[in-house]
Amino acid sequence: MNTQKIAITVPSDLLDIIDKTTEQRSISRSKFISLLLREKLQEERNRQLKDQYDKVFSDSAVCDEQIKTAMWLDGAGSREGQEW
Repeated sequence: MNTQKIAITVPSDLLDIIDKTTEQRSISRSKFISLLLREKLQEERNRQLKDQYDKVFSDSAVCDEQIKTAMWLDGAGSREGQEW
């Protein structure tokens, strides 16, 4: 993995918590902070994706189309291979 050094300023009480946690987990500060950042960025990406889906499906025309399509698929005939 390609890495790059950065400098950040954090409150000393936060650094104490980070140091205690990294000591308990036997990992470096850098690794711990990188893991937290990756997790938070993934959560943010998921939130943005959910917001985009919510925006699309809040449109009543899209919602109606989805319901009609689901009803059509439900009545399309053979249930074989359609567990859902």
